[in-house]
Amino acid sequence: MEFSKLFTTAFFILQTLILVSSAPGNSNLFREYIGAEFKNVRFSDLPINKNVEFHFILSFAIDYTTSSSASPTNGKFNIFWDTDNLTPSQVTAIKSKNSNVKVALSLGGDSVGGGYAYFNPSSVNSWLSNAVSSLTHIIQEYNLDGIDIDYEHFQTDPDTFAQCIGQLISTLKKNGVISVASIAPYDDDQVQSHYMALWKSYGHLIDYVNFQFYAYDQGTTVSQFMDYFETQRSNYKGGKILPSFISDGSGGLSPENGFFTACSKLKSEGNLHGIFVWCADDSKALDFKYEKHSQSLLAISH
Repeated sequence: MEFSKLFTTAFFILQTLILVSSAPGNSNLFREYIGAEFKNVRFSDLPINKNVEFHFILSFAIDYTTSSSASPTNGKFNIFWDTDNLTPSQVTAIKSKNSNVKVALSLGGDSVGGGYAYFNPSSVNSWLSNAVSSLTHIIQEYNLDGIDIDYEHFQTDPDTFAQCIGQLISTLKKNGVISVASIAPYDDDQVQSHYMALWKSYGHLIDYVNFQFYAYDQGTTVSQFMDYFETQRSNYKGGKILPSFISDGSGGLSPENGFFTACSKLKSEGNLHGIFVWCADDSKALDFKYEKHSQSLLAISH
């Protein structure tokens, strides 16, 4: 009788493990932002697990002038990441060495030249024309695979943002310039109104939602995180929403306080579409220990 109970329990556990590992929504995707803080981090500094799909995201390209008094350029993008350490040749080298690596660039970000980086187009058509041209040049020069949208401040309405960004993604994909597109919203009314308008019209072209869960309060619990995740699944219906943490522990659910527990719960539900981190510049001082943990979790049969 006891043996029968033990066998039944073992079979149930095995069956559960099989279901979790084969859940169709799970993915082995790991993404990390790099280059925004100029801390001399290189692609080659990061541990890359050969059993994950690894995306570097260069931060940032911004449609502002590069002068000390930066001003908007209506879609003419310039590079604002650490170009001394993250060069076109280094992109080629890391991709040649690791067949599982892609490299994207992120647009916008929080600040530029000591002030906010605003999304501030003159018109949809003029911004789009400039953006397609300038970004195509940068993407081809650097041999990149995709773009990420991380505007956080706006001097235009949600519909204009949706049309500019949606048509940009559509055009770059149609032209074969990029294969991957993501967005990086967070829980702020103005931010969400713009990104949800984009999602409503162009969500079918957006591969991943890099939701900034670390923008929630520091000390977020596992149960709170799970609630937040469900809320964003509802906001971005059908989207592949990636859980995230910030390396310096300044917000959200940290690795020390249960981030990986939450990821395991998502995995058991078939909702772990990947993990992303902000950012490699800060993680370098920690010897990328949480990146290693993230990739190990993702590499286990997804």
